[in-house]
Amino acid sequence: MLRLEWSDEQFEALVNHPDHKVRRLLAQAVHVTPEQRARLVEDPERSVLWALAEGPTSLLASRWTVTAALPVWAYERLLERHPRLELVMVDSPWVPQELRARLWPGESRTAPADEPPTDRRELEAQASDDNDWVRSTAAAEPDLRADLVARLAVDPSPGVRLAVSMRPEFSEEQRAAIDYHVGRDDRIQPAVWATRTRDPEIQSRCVRSAHIGLRRSVACNPHLTVDHIAALENDDDFAVRLLLCERHSGVSHETVLNTYLDATTATRGRLLDHPSFQWVGLAQLAESPDPWARALVVRDPEAAPQLIERLSHDPRPEVRNSTAGDPRLSPSRVLDLFDDPETAGAAAANPHLPLPVMRGVLTDAATLANGAVDGEPAVLLGRWSGRRRPSAGGDGL
Repeated sequence: MLRLEWSDEQFEALVNHPDHKVRRLLAQAVHVTPEQRARLVEDPERSVLWALAEGPTSLLASRWTVTAALPVWAYERLLERHPRLELVMVDSPWVPQELRARLWPGESRTAPADEPPTDRRELEAQASDDNDWVRSTAAAEPDLRADLVARLAVDPSPGVRLAVSMRPEFSEEQRAAIDYHVGRDDRIQPAVWATRTRDPEIQSRCVRSAHIGLRRSVACNPHLTVDHIAALENDDDFAVRLLLCERHSGVSHETVLNTYLDATTATRGRLLDHPSFQWVGLAQLAESPDPWARALVVRDPEAAPQLIERLSHDPRPEVRNSTAGDPRLSPSRVLDLFDDPETAGAAAANPHLPLPVMRGVLTDAATLANGAVDGEPAVLLGRWSGRRRPSAGGDGL
């Protein structure tokens, strides 16, 4: 779904796919045009409509542009079908400004048409519910009575106490008096008021707060000043820095790079597409003790061929693999990497791989029925395993 261009024919081939997961991915594909994406507004699957309302989620899709993901009429149709989708659209950077100004003047969101405001009796019931999640939701409600807030502040559930501790009216001392905990790897529900406020004073209070949850929440705020971003770049909490990088184009190259190197998430590679990330100069990481830092050197267009060649002999497979497809490698080294199972896949994409070798891969793949002999895998990138070559077929490698 990350192809750079979608023809109408390619899009039409998937828009009615029987698997709703495919259609959901299509709804958030990066380079689909707004008009193409709008073809999905009548989709029968709720998750597809949710994906449309949220918009593209990849960093490649650039949170930094003002291009709408859908035409205004398509957003309006989504709200006609499911008014609750407003809760998703309000946080989407893709909603056109004209529609945003109409729906949320002054950024004060109105309740969806089919969801009346929670009344006092319902709030009281939620605050006493047996379900921890329901009590956590009530704990974040601004209209909750003070005595119920005080009771939930000592709730037996850590999640409920955490929700109370992030209420906007509390001072730092009051927050510290609550027994809450936020660990480095804990995923928390952000404080909505901190993610949306345009008030610089309130933003500053959150940026300086000792409460990690508030700093994580305000890092998601799209209206931060340059000074606020600079302060959060030096935050001790990794998640604060990660959220900041994911949502702000003004974060420095150094912060994006260091956050990438500190990350252990499967989506860390998206940070390399941040608009502040600089490829030139990465060659200086060649001597880093961190193999993931050394693996970035190949992205430097000014890195010398001799340096790429040297890193292709690195003791760590991830570093060797990063260089295997690079055209700055010598043809002989490409062949060596192709013969190594740990780097064969990347080396197969190298333009210096000899044409006869490429043909051998394709010939063996065509010869092998379904990639197996007697039901067992027997070939990978042109290599037959042991004596499992069939009696007739290609020459192999």
